[in-house]
Amino acid sequence: MRTNLYPVSHEGWKYIAYAALAFILFSIFDIDFFQFLSLGSLLFFIVVFRNPEREAPLFEEFSVVSPVDGLVVSIEELQDKEYSYKVKIESNYLDVSVLRVPLKSSIRSIELKKGARLSSSNPLFEKINEYCALTFEDKNSNKIKVVHRLKQSFDSIHIDAFVNQTRLQGGRYGVMLNGVTTLYLPLNFRLNVNVGNQVKASETLVGYFS
Repeated sequence: MRTNLYPVSHEGWKYIAYAALAFILFSIFDIDFFQFLSLGSLLFFIVVFRNPEREAPLFEEFSVVSPVDGLVVSIEELQDKEYSYKVKIESNYLDVSVLRVPLKSSIRSIELKKGARLSSSNPLFEKINEYCALTFEDKNSNKIKVVHRLKQSFDSIHIDAFVNQTRLQGGRYGVMLNGVTTLYLPLNFRLNVNVGNQVKASETLVGYFS
């Protein structure tokens, strides 16, 4: 991914540039109030698009780590032939927005759909909001599905990956500001997280395939 060597994701560069330009212009014209607002915006964009380096812990071969930073808000059992568990992780603007590969795998599918940006409490949230769904499959045919869905956000979901690409666990593959990520996990998966847990992308163990 192109953001690997930079402290700020490239998706945020245009916002930072606009805020910096506004700060310079308002400083030249000595408009204190807007100068303060533009400086605040500049710092906000740097924080929300930050791209820290992380060293992934050495988990077992069949481990799955969190693809996002956030809070585990629900864990459900599913009556489904392919997936048996659904884990929801809610992220906000203070969480790191970089998305990371949950397991060493190939990306079997990517579906990106533009849409609304309603609050997660809205009953239409899962029906009409912008989302991206990816399916990851490891060398033993273990599959998980990851769905990123935007909440109220000023920026779109960005995915820097393609179908059949092989990625290492913890590698960056996109950016999402202020959203909900849902993990769909199969029956042979052992969960290692609970509702209320704070998770970090590539650092928090979600569980193992048995």
